[in-house]
Amino acid sequence: MPRDTLTREQIIQTAVEVLDAEGVEGLNMRRLGTRLGSAATAVYWHVKSKDELLVLAADEMWGEIELPDPAAVGWRQAAAVMARNLHAMVLRHPWLVTAMSTHTIYGPGKARHDDHLIGVYEAAGFTGRQVDWALNAVFVFALGQALGEASDAALRRRLRRTGGDEEERMRATAEWVAKVAAQFPRLRARLETPDGDGPDESFEFGLQTVLDGLEARLAGQ
Repeated sequence: MPRDTLTREQIIQTAVEVLDAEGVEGLNMRRLGTRLGSAATAVYWHVKSKDELLVLAADEMWGEIELPDPAAVGWRQAAAVMARNLHAMVLRHPWLVTAMSTHTIYGPGKARHDDHLIGVYEAAGFTGRQVDWALNAVFVFALGQALGEASDAALRRRLRRTGGDEEERMRATAEWVAKVAAQFPRLRARLETPDGDGPDESFEFGLQTVLDGLEARLAGQ
């Protein structure tokens, strides 16, 4: 594809596809150009570097988060929807964990999200710095819950890329964890009687607990 027919939007979308499939380590201009049917040099007419492209792709992902109106659904429901969307977005694009740890991800997509999030917590009744503290409590919880699952996806991708036996490695890791945990009584009891709860139940329990705490703080003001 000649450089004059390429668009910045096409490049970013294709970069996201590469990142979803192969992670940050799999993104390079030559591979991107091949996918676009273009020379890598043509891509450089639209973005200066891989780092710039990574930031653009990451910022684009924030547009996937729904922005519910707190006046229509209530602040708590709006906050919960945005937290669930954040958690799900990171799981769809686990490379974001790496990108956010090595780059400053900020552009129109992230700013749009942040501006609305501030409005949600202002609608709840928080003021001043408490707005930031309240929204950060939920934001950090949702992001943190996604990190473990996203890291697991990154490990599996690395094993596939290096030719390792993915299932065997994961099984060996689980066996090692169980062996270490069995040395401690409370952990051993959990291994012997698994509760069967999935990550969705764990996330929802934590989310509602954080929101309960914020609601109680508002009631006590």
